[in-house]
Amino acid sequence: MSGPHEVERIPFFLHWQEKAAFKETYAGAMDTVVVEGQHLKPKGVSSKTVLVFMHPTGTMNLLPMPNALAAAGIPCLTCGSRYPHNDSALIMEKVLLDLGHYIRYAKEKLGYEKVILAGWSGGGSLSMFYQSQAEKPWITATPAGDAVDVAGAKLIPADAVLQLAAHVSRAITLTEWLDPSIRNELDPDDREVELDLYDPQNPNQPPYTDAFIARFRAAQIARSERIDNWVKDKLAAMKRAGRTNEEFGFVVHGTMADPRWMDLSIDANDRKGPNWCFMGEPKIVNMMPAGLARYCSLRAWLSQWSYRESRADGPKCAGDISVPVLVVENSADDACTPSHAARIFAGVAHDDKEFHVVKGATHYYIGQPDKMAEAVALVAGWLRKKKLLD
Repeated sequence: MSGPHEVERIPFFLHWQEKAAFKETYAGAMDTVVVEGQHLKPKGVSSKTVLVFMHPTGTMNLLPMPNALAAAGIPCLTCGSRYPHNDSALIMEKVLLDLGHYIRYAKEKLGYEKVILAGWSGGGSLSMFYQSQAEKPWITATPAGDAVDVAGAKLIPADAVLQLAAHVSRAITLTEWLDPSIRNELDPDDREVELDLYDPQNPNQPPYTDAFIARFRAAQIARSERIDNWVKDKLAAMKRAGRTNEEFGFVVHGTMADPRWMDLSIDANDRKGPNWCFMGEPKIVNMMPAGLARYCSLRAWLSQWSYRESRADGPKCAGDISVPVLVVENSADDACTPSHAARIFAGVAHDDKEFHVVKGATHYYIGQPDKMAEAVALVAGWLRKKKLLD
């Protein structure tokens, strides 16, 4: 397993029939799901173990981590969901079904005996959500009430779960980044100055007081719940009007307002800043088109973004899993700050878990080959210690 290995990149796709009340992805045949992935196969390596990387909306095949692991001799699958690069209509429960097809393919078609869920970034809570439902399935409907038979899908449990620079969940992360100063969802310029991190007239400036942080966090949750209530009312009104299967798209403004980016003493680590996050200047990211949850459908909001309704809660799901877990935190991460890794680790209810920190590593390891090598060595060493890697 010594490296570096030349890696064969093998594209593949999976397809299956899945009855749905309406079509939620663009084009293609009705009631047919097609997903695409890549098999990163180290040449000259015969392994019975594969790492499965999946993000709810990203494809991951070009990211540094899976490519570095493959070059180190560990086969990887990078898996796209049915919602590649567009999460406006994404249903987390259906992403679980997609991931289940990849794991079945890895075991039954590719012949891997051990499958390890490699939860990087947004794939972290997805991995925990999947494993919890594979071990203790119960979901038969989405938060919006639409049928989705996760419980009957016979999801194959993974043999272990990695949490690599992972965040706690899409919903919790969004809520902790949500701009609570926005009072009117239809007019984002209508703001409460005392909650606007980017208004120089705001009397609350860094370093922030505990009282301000508490008020700010409560206001973020309150805004999320206001959107919940509007979404539920809209869905109920459409149902009463006989428009049960119709949808409605909307914009969520202001989704990168976290005091952590302005005050480095909050959830402190070695990240760049202040006035910086993994996508650039927070004030710009807060309103940019590519912001988190910017474009959304009613059902997608409840499934992936709602603080109260989304089930894809990494730490909570972690309590339902029995397999070994490795949590790796990057100490200069400017997206997933230390409390994310800490909450995930604390959520694992059993003792077969380990926690490691890669000092100085950023979220993407860009320009940090030494930090990447350290992370790869941690993963490989742990897998071998657990006899999960031949």
